[in-house]
Amino acid sequence: MKSLSFIIIILLLLYTGGEVNTQNNPQKPNFILIVADDLGYADLSMHGSKQIPTPNIDALASGGISFTNGYVSAPVCSPSRAGLLTGKNQVRFGYDNNLGGNQPGFDSDFLGLPLSETTLANRLNELGYVTGLVGKWHLGNEPHFHPLKRGFDEFWGYTGGGHDYFTSEPGGKGYKSPIECSYKTPQPITYITDDKGDECVSFIQRHKNEPFFLYAAFNAPHAPMQATEADLKLFDHIKDEKRRKYCAMVHRLDINVGRIIKTLREEDLAENTLVAFISDNGGPVDSNASINAPLNGQKGILLEGGIRVPYILNWPGKLEAGKVVDDPVLSLDLFPTFVEAAGGYISEKDDLDGVNLIPYLTGEVTKKPHETMNWRFTISAAIRDGDWKLVRIPDRLPMLYNLAEDVSEQNDVALKHLERTKSMLKELGRWDVRLPHPLFLEGSVWKSHQLDLYDDEYPLAQPD
Repeated sequence: MKSLSFIIIILLLLYTGGEVNTQNNPQKPNFILIVADDLGYADLSMHGSKQIPTPNIDALASGGISFTNGYVSAPVCSPSRAGLLTGKNQVRFGYDNNLGGNQPGFDSDFLGLPLSETTLANRLNELGYVTGLVGKWHLGNEPHFHPLKRGFDEFWGYTGGGHDYFTSEPGGKGYKSPIECSYKTPQPITYITDDKGDECVSFIQRHKNEPFFLYAAFNAPHAPMQATEADLKLFDHIKDEKRRKYCAMVHRLDINVGRIIKTLREEDLAENTLVAFISDNGGPVDSNASINAPLNGQKGILLEGGIRVPYILNWPGKLEAGKVVDDPVLSLDLFPTFVEAAGGYISEKDDLDGVNLIPYLTGEVTKKPHETMNWRFTISAAIRDGDWKLVRIPDRLPMLYNLAEDVSEQNDVALKHLERTKSMLKELGRWDVRLPHPLFLEGSVWKSHQLDLYDDEYPLAQPD
């Protein structure tokens, strides 16, 4: 009897050990989330750019799945990232504004991603993943919002919304702030896009024997508009100086995306790594000379040019190479996609707005991931229902577009389809009034600027 008990105990120990080993099994898929900053929809050669060759980003798409209707949950950096890392539409927890200085009447302790929210890094950390952030955080500068307290094991970068590409200063503020690093003394900046590429390569090499999640948060091609002399020479045929710098910055981003993918291949990790590539919002045409053609609008507003972005998933052997998906998807979908691919479970208690895309992409689920989608950002709100999209702003009647017929949003048909306009406006309003008050506000000057952007004219065709 004693010997039988001993055998049972040994079997239990072996079973428990097996579970622990599975949790740390390097065969669990790795995840890399590459986020460009202020990248124009049109500024990839895969989207028809005649000025900027992007062979490495194009190769990600040709070797994986690209989405023609990929959306972010906000048209500016910080709230978009809040949604991306939580899988929830960020306005549902009060993240309705871009992150800037605190306004009178608001508590600076809440000036960042609420501590009540679970991040993608938190969930993957719980599933046995080592998690690293390289680059831009922009979800709170106060110590309690720091990425190392929000699920990331490693951090190389800066907590603000942007950075100088060539330098930082001890005690510097804003774009000149020092680079933080949790695992070494950070090297002096050479060109920050390359430096981020270096750190991404290093992270992969250091953690190749364990499951990892790398959030590669590039700031290219966000302002300030700075490029290397060598890259500028490649585009010296472009007369507009700002556009020339922009093209050079996107080129350098593409090179470093290529370095990440090359490292995966060299370390024999490519087949076991799901790579996602998106931009955090549409290109700010007025400030960095980006182009969102054929989409109308830009960063800061809810026309397509502000919220429809390049969106790629690449997982060799698991996802069909070269597939193009027209069904609308959201950046919020990456949270549940990664978690469930890692062996985790998303329940109703998680209360996510995103969905796991894998069953939709493999044909296991045949319906669309999202029939309707809602947005709210300061003065603007919008709803997409099938091919129909309604935009509501303060100084005019709601605008209604049929995106299947009018992707450039040139023909407002609200008065021609009054019943649809009324029903969509009502649905949007019912969603809107249930949202909480914003946790913080950006300066009011931005509201009038955003309103003006709806009246600007935007390039709707690719330049030669």
